[in-house]
Amino acid sequence: MKILSKYLIREMWSPFFISLLIITFILFINFLLRAIDRFLGKGLDIYTIFEYLFLNLAWIIALSIPMAVLLATLTTFGRLSEDNEINAIRSSGIGFMEIIRPPLLFGISIAFLLIIFNNYILPQMNFKARLLSGDIYRKRPDINIEPGVFLDNIPDYNMIISSKKDSIMSDVRIFSKGKKDSQTSIYANTGTLSTLADAFLLTLYDGEIHEIENKNYTNYRRILFNTHKILIPAKDILLNRRDSSNRTDREMTIPMILDKIDNYNNKIQLVNKRIMGSFFRITTDSILPDNIDDGLLIIANIQDSLKSNSNYSKIQLNKKDRQLRSLERQLRNEFNLLTSYFKGKNKYKVEAHKKFSIPFACIIFVLLGAPLGFMAKKGGFAVSTAFSFGFFLLYYILLIAGEELADRNHVNPEFGMWAPNGVFLIIALYLLFYTIKERAPIPLFSFFKKQK
Repeated sequence: MKILSKYLIREMWSPFFISLLIITFILFINFLLRAIDRFLGKGLDIYTIFEYLFLNLAWIIALSIPMAVLLATLTTFGRLSEDNEINAIRSSGIGFMEIIRPPLLFGISIAFLLIIFNNYILPQMNFKARLLSGDIYRKRPDINIEPGVFLDNIPDYNMIISSKKDSIMSDVRIFSKGKKDSQTSIYANTGTLSTLADAFLLTLYDGEIHEIENKNYTNYRRILFNTHKILIPAKDILLNRRDSSNRTDREMTIPMILDKIDNYNNKIQLVNKRIMGSFFRITTDSILPDNIDDGLLIIANIQDSLKSNSNYSKIQLNKKDRQLRSLERQLRNEFNLLTSYFKGKNKYKVEAHKKFSIPFACIIFVLLGAPLGFMAKKGGFAVSTAFSFGFFLLYYILLIAGEELADRNHVNPEFGMWAPNGVFLIIALYLLFYTIKERAPIPLFSFFKKQK
C-alpha cells in the first residue's frame, strides 16, 4: 500500500506543476495586457516594471492553485483510467476510497500551504502592489519635448517649441497655467533642459517675459532678458515611492482582520448603549430594538399610550412628543451608522473566511476530479474536462456571489464563503458514491457509453 501511495502522489505532482504553470501563464498574460497601459509613457525603469509584475503574481498564484489541483486530479485519474490501472488496482481488492486517499493527502498538503500563503505572503504582496500601482498612476510622463507638440505635463507651465537640434531648443514659448494673480508668457530664441537631482532646470536665452494682472488687466510688464532660468520640481515627474500603514481587507493577515472586527464590535456596542440610554431617559426602560422598524413601532406605541393617558398635562405631552421625535431622528441616524458598521465588519469577516475556504476547495476538487477522471474512459476525456471547467467556473461564480451578498449584509459571511464549498462537496460525494457503485451518475456519460 505504501508503494501505491507513493506512486499515486508522484503521478499527481507532475500534472499539478504543469497545470499550475499553464494556468498562471494564461492569467498573467491576461493581466499584463490589461496593465500595460500603466507603463506606457511613464518612463519607468525595467526594475520597477518587473517589481510591479512580480507583486501582482501573488494573487494570480492564489487563484491558479485550486484550478491546478482540479486539473491535476482529473489528468491523473483520467490517465490511470485510460490505461486500466485503476481497474487493475481495484481487481486486487483495493477500494476506490483507498485509491483516492493519497491524492486526498496531496490536496490537504496543498491546502495547508495555500493557507499559509494567503495569510502571510499574499497580503504583504497585495499591499506593496497597491502602493506601487498608486505611485505609478501619479507619476507624470518624463518631459519629452517634441517640436510642434504642445507640452502640458510641466507643473505650472505649458510649453511649445518650433525646432530642436541636439539639446538646443529654438523658438521656445511658455505660458503659465492655473489660477494665479497674473498671467505670464515667456518667449525665447533658444533654450536647454537639464536634469538635477530632484528637479529639471530650463535655461532660456535672448527672450522676453510678458506679465498682466488678472484682476483688472491694467498692470502690464514686459521684461527683456539674456538668460532666464526656470526650476521645475520633479516630485510629480519622478516616481515617488510611498510608505503607508493603511491596509485594505485583502492586504491584512488574520490577526489584523480580527483587530478590525473587534474595533467594529466596540463601535457597535457604543451605538447600542446610546440607543438604550436614550430609551431609558424617556421610558425608564433600556430598550434595544432589533432594527429601525421595530424602534419606530415602539415609539409609535409610546405616543399612543401618552395620548390615552390623562395624568399628563398638555405641556408635559408636548415635551414628551418633542423628546420622542428627537429619539426617532436619533434612531434613524444610529441605525444608519450600525448598517455601515456591520457592512465594514462583514467585509473583514468575508476576507478572513476566504483565506480558508478557497484552500479548502483544493481538497474538494480532489474529491471531485477523481471520479470525473475515472469516468473519462466511459464518457470521453473531452467531456469530463469540459465538466471540470464548468464546475470550476460555477465555483467562482458562487464564491463571488456569496462575497457580494455578505458585503451587503444579505447573508452571513460564513454562509457566503462556505456555501460554494458545501455545494461542491455534495456534488463530489454524489460522484464518488456512484463511482464506487460503478454506475454512471450523469446521463451524458451513459449516452457516450451506449454510443461506443
